[in-house]
Amino acid sequence: MDPVTPAWVRVRLRTAPGAAAALAVLVALTACLAAAFPRALDRYEDAGLGRAVAQATPARTTIEVSAPQPGLQLPARAREQGLLPPALRRQYTEVLRAVGRPLVADPDQSSYGVVTQDALPVPDPWIPRPSGLPAQVRLVAQNALGAHATVRTGRLPRADGPVTASTSRVEAAVTAETARSLHIRVGSVLHVPAVSRPPLEVRVTGIVTPRAPDGAYWATEPLLRTPALARAPGGGGDPMYYWLAALLLPPEAAPALLATSAHPVRYWQVAPDTRALHAHDLAGLKTAVAALEAGPGLGRVRAGTDPAAQVGTDLDDVLTAYGRLTDDIGPLVAVAAFGSATVAAVVLLMAGGLAADRRRAELTLLRARGASLRGLTGRLFAETAVVAVPAGALGLGAALLAVPKGRAGYAVAAAAAVTALACAALPLRAAVAHRVVRLHGPRQDTTAVRPSRRRTVAELTLLVIAAGAVETLRRRGVTGSSGDQLVSLAPVLVGVVAALVLVRLYPLPLRWLTRPAGRLRGAVGHLSLARAGRTSVSAVLPLLALLTALTTAAFGGSVLAGVADARDHAALLAVGADGRVDGDGALPAGAADRVRRTPGVRNVTEVSVDDQAQAGRNLTRVSLAGVAPAAYAALAHHVGLGPFPQARLHGPAGGREAPLPALASPSVARTYGTEPFPVRLGDGTTVTVRIAAVRDRTPAVLGTDFLVVDRAGLGPAAERPTTLLLTGTHLDATALRRAAGGSAAVHLRATERARYVDSPLQSGAEHVYTAAVAAGAGYAVLALLLALLRAAPERAALLARLRTMGLTRAQGRRLLVLESLPQALLAAAGGALTGWATVRLLSPGIDLTTLALPSTAAATGGNALRTDPLSLLLPAAAVLLLTVGVAAGQAWWTGRKGSVRELRAGDAR
Repeated sequence: MDPVTPAWVRVRLRTAPGAAAALAVLVALTACLAAAFPRALDRYEDAGLGRAVAQATPARTTIEVSAPQPGLQLPARAREQGLLPPALRRQYTEVLRAVGRPLVADPDQSSYGVVTQDALPVPDPWIPRPSGLPAQVRLVAQNALGAHATVRTGRLPRADGPVTASTSRVEAAVTAETARSLHIRVGSVLHVPAVSRPPLEVRVTGIVTPRAPDGAYWATEPLLRTPALARAPGGGGDPMYYWLAALLLPPEAAPALLATSAHPVRYWQVAPDTRALHAHDLAGLKTAVAALEAGPGLGRVRAGTDPAAQVGTDLDDVLTAYGRLTDDIGPLVAVAAFGSATVAAVVLLMAGGLAADRRRAELTLLRARGASLRGLTGRLFAETAVVAVPAGALGLGAALLAVPKGRAGYAVAAAAAVTALACAALPLRAAVAHRVVRLHGPRQDTTAVRPSRRRTVAELTLLVIAAGAVETLRRRGVTGSSGDQLVSLAPVLVGVVAALVLVRLYPLPLRWLTRPAGRLRGAVGHLSLARAGRTSVSAVLPLLALLTALTTAAFGGSVLAGVADARDHAALLAVGADGRVDGDGALPAGAADRVRRTPGVRNVTEVSVDDQAQAGRNLTRVSLAGVAPAAYAALAHHVGLGPFPQARLHGPAGGREAPLPALASPSVARTYGTEPFPVRLGDGTTVTVRIAAVRDRTPAVLGTDFLVVDRAGLGPAAERPTTLLLTGTHLDATALRRAAGGSAAVHLRATERARYVDSPLQSGAEHVYTAAVAAGAGYAVLALLLALLRAAPERAALLARLRTMGLTRAQGRRLLVLESLPQALLAAAGGALTGWATVRLLSPGIDLTTLALPSTAAATGGNALRTDPLSLLLPAAAVLLLTVGVAAGQAWWTGRKGSVRELRAGDAR
């Protein structure tokens, strides 16, 4: 066969423009999704790392280099010169050079200077003394104060002349918060004790306001901007407090600190640039920090500053904690990524297989006329590449524009892989089908062709691999399998194996139904089953694509539903109901009625909670809740938190002397058993209780050590409600607080739930699963449409021929619908069943706690994966409806057209 010529490609594209356009759309869409995924993942991970560093505050993330004051063996002038800005600036430059990539310093928030290591008491009587103790101050001479603060009153401090250790007067500034707390005004003079000389007079010349108070310049040492009420050391008696503040000296006045006994030290603070932090550099970032703390970087720091310099930071702990979060969430994201990628690959291969099946007669004729296999596949590759390569480039460009941040290399590689697969699918399928020259191809009916031995061996091998992946995931869990790609493939492997099994079973129901259908009076049922059974083997490929896509969608939907359920349950444990109103003591009279009338409130349950109750003879602290049994039992059943029969709490018939039945937590039940025991209440009265039921949790008490009794058996003071538990929707915290009155605290379940997205990495993982569900459902629909469009010309010709024999339009619609239903029903039922089985098989190894809740959330137990009925049934129903709709639509459209073209012999376009 001659080399591929442009004329061949041009003719083929003109012959089937619709097929070429469909292939271009499929490749562009798939390439766009494939290229966008790694960039989106980079964006989520980088945002998560930035959030983790920001939440840790600069006090933990700033790298602090400190060195003692110049040695006493040096001349006084040399010691003073070592504290002045030129020397510190030169050493600061060397510190920045010691910071290794990928760690990048933020020069705008980094700083250097001199500070007194110890605080010094100031005896000035006009400064407030909360416990009679004098305030203490630390003198700080930090660079670039004017660039990071706005002068509110007065001016910035300066040194009008050379400052030495013998200087007796210096200027300083304080922040507005310091001035307000210590009653400092412009012109105030503080006397700081000095060694063997009169005190150092510090005159305040300005009050400043930080421009970025949360930035590293001010927040690395919060004392610079905010004074603290410190507790004096020493035990016994009432605690003693004093004010601790910072005075901001000009950098040129640093030598004056040598006259104090507060051990002045030099420091250089390196703030990491959060904009340059990337999650894929996490290992390099930890290495760079470790090198500065105890590695080559520390040696360079000491060479550029002082041999006794020390480096300290908690940035490495922050990075390690984020790395653990990534290790836990990453495998869950990989499951969604592998599932979507497999579905996309199957649909691309299916498109190539359908194209080869559509052109089977043409390719068989070319081979019979002498076309070589190499030349034939080359021409097919060329005509496919002309369409797929521009479409892949278009998809890549769209992904780069849609997700502007992230590494481009992985996006290009993903789009290139999609394009290569699309280009190779048709040639490879044709090479396999036409490797032997035939005058005419044999029939490939589904009910007649038997699977080959090679196919059986391949399917058994895949079954063994899938079983190994499932067992590994069940034993180790998905969060403990970082880097094990086979475990991440487990859900999709289950779907593929199930699809292969159903493909083998597909002919059986058709054979079983053929004979009963033949006994029916009409010919439509028998003809539809015969048509479904004569479907070619390659046309069964959509079944594989459908089941894989439906399994991926069902698994992803179950993950999203499990995340939502975990957050709802955690919020319920934190609040106890849809809303909670807690008073400092007993709530005001009428509060329950006012709250009940608040919009959105459905029911109000009054509870008396005594957190000061003491149980048993050893007076163990326990929370005791007094409730109305009927209302409280209804609430527990409604919210699903420790439900119990109300009869268990009804008061005894023998009066107040008989023990009160109590609902207890497991820990209290283990301690006191079922025998009566006394409980001393917070008001000094005592009641006797007997444990009648045990529950792990209860709405009234948020802890795990509790007793719940009928409040009618308590004293009048203990009966007054202290807590209101609310059920309802769209509760308004402000309105509830106003209705409750006093200083009542309002907690809403919806507000608590909204706090449970702790990191962009968690929200990003949710978005990935949402995209996986959408992609699975979309590719399922696409696979179905491709299969139906492939069979559309043949079905149109069949209807045209049958109409000449008297087939009515209604019979034509029924024929097409019944012909399509067997495969659609099998795909829908098999997809739902496979999705359910996948979730049940893999749920022991998947815990959604890390994905659903922040690390600071209260322990809620394991949040295992559960099946979501909506995710199972909705895609399956969509497949059935789409199949029926397309078949009915095709029958309607064919009935309106003329039949001349369909009846023309040899027109197989």
